[in-house]
Amino acid sequence: MAKLLSCVLGPRLYKIYRERDSERAPSGVPETPTSVTTPPSSSWDTYYQPRALEKHADSILALASVFWSISYYSSPFAFFYLYRKGYLSLSKVVPFSHYAGTLLLLLAGVACLRGIGRWTNPQYRQFITILEATHRNHSAENKRQLANYNFDFKSWPVDFHWEEPSSRKESRGGPSRQGVALLRPEPLHRGTADTLLNQVKKLPCQITSYLVAHTLGRRMLYPGSVYLLQKALMPMLLQGQARLVEECNGRRAKLLACDGNEIDTMFVDRRGTAEPQGQKLVICCEGNAGFYEVGCISTPLEAGYSVLGWNHPGFAGSTGVPFPQNEANAMDVVVQFAIHRLGFQPQDIIIYAWSIGGFTATWAAMSYPDISAVILDASFDDLVPLALKVMPDSWRGLVTRTVRQHLNLNNAEQLCRYQGPVLLIRRTKDEIITTTVPEDIMSNRGNDLLLKLLQYRYPRVMAEEGLRVVRQWLEASSQLEEASIYSRWEVEEDWCLSVLRSYQAEHGPDFPWSVGEDMSADGRRQLALFLAQKYLHNFEATHCTPLPAPNFQMPWHL
Repeated sequence: MAKLLSCVLGPRLYKIYRERDSERAPSGVPETPTSVTTPPSSSWDTYYQPRALEKHADSILALASVFWSISYYSSPFAFFYLYRKGYLSLSKVVPFSHYAGTLLLLLAGVACLRGIGRWTNPQYRQFITILEATHRNHSAENKRQLANYNFDFKSWPVDFHWEEPSSRKESRGGPSRQGVALLRPEPLHRGTADTLLNQVKKLPCQITSYLVAHTLGRRMLYPGSVYLLQKALMPMLLQGQARLVEECNGRRAKLLACDGNEIDTMFVDRRGTAEPQGQKLVICCEGNAGFYEVGCISTPLEAGYSVLGWNHPGFAGSTGVPFPQNEANAMDVVVQFAIHRLGFQPQDIIIYAWSIGGFTATWAAMSYPDISAVILDASFDDLVPLALKVMPDSWRGLVTRTVRQHLNLNNAEQLCRYQGPVLLIRRTKDEIITTTVPEDIMSNRGNDLLLKLLQYRYPRVMAEEGLRVVRQWLEASSQLEEASIYSRWEVEEDWCLSVLRSYQAEHGPDFPWSVGEDMSADGRRQLALFLAQKYLHNFEATHCTPLPAPNFQMPWHL
């Protein structure tokens, strides 16, 4: 009877992975009393085959879930319509509540029938036995056996806790349950006394900004968090996850962030291969509709690196909602997991981000200054110009206020706090992070990210002459035009390198540098072009084109 109840309340099982010989427990590891013996994989179909009762019951419950999601998103309009028609009176609501209660009882009955169907299936019974054993005893053998199943991630046991590192428990400077530290925007009117009257005047605007950010704004910024989109992408996500596990020996893990969100991760270990880059770990930060199952993780994988992918809060198996604070909290526990559980030193970690993932990548670079390098592909400097692009001009004040208070993705500001090597990849046909049209390459916000970084690191070089020549170089839309501008100013790379190395040897590596202070205008132009070419690479493609492995290169450094 207890097993039947477990089948009724248990998670949905999607797939049974093929078990590889390399995954079998080493002979020197003793079996634990709570471990469960798994039969050879040859006797099982890798795709879980539900019985007819479970299959049909699952279809009914999935349909009910979709209808509930549609009802949730359309509820404001529905309530307004019902109110106008006079259907919200007590005489109308009571019969409706009876209908709703009857429907819930019917759905509960369908769930019980699904549980009976699972109970009659030996595959599901074995799975639920392994899951219960793992929850009782987190032994390595139990986790190894559980990793052979792909199921609803809510039931996956937590593998790593944000407070697990001993340094976190002893340090007062680490994150609290309120979250990690973020850079806060400065007040719009500095020096003005924030009196009670001013606070009352601001209250309607603040309430409006909050409502916009938590309804329309967040879903526009992170469409991947919308349940209906995830439902449509589910077959593709399951296929991508199966490829990572079965072909790349990926290991899935659940991390608990300081805000209570559970983060879905996938780790592919290449340290045992002959490829030297396998000793480096690339942490991938996906875009606003990207998932590690089908995202930018494939590029460093093809290049031979060890890779750690993770999903934004609210994406696929990760819980929560993707606001900047939650994003930073998630990134923090991912980096801690890489260091304290996977055993990588910060100097062996590379942060790679695509598009909106640049926010968490630059936050990690700012917060963990010892990481090896940062690679930002198709990213931007600040969210406000891109948000204004898609909203009406009459909403300019509301949009700016909402972004600054609730959705402040200040990538450039965070990146300037990082002292290590940086590579920016600009898509020459990008249609997403341009503020006009894709053909107008100067409206690509990746240009502004480069300029702000160079102006912070080399303020004397990026004076009037240097800034002007870099803007000319950024206007080039092909390699031929770039080379033409480069040769026009007769850039001597050996001279530029010698100047930079001499300055570093005398003054140290910390930015900002005052190099170029006593230099001619021609010398500053040469240095500015040389640095721009080292910090930014062009890729002739649109925003969503996967980056080929040969284009995944380590950033330049002295």
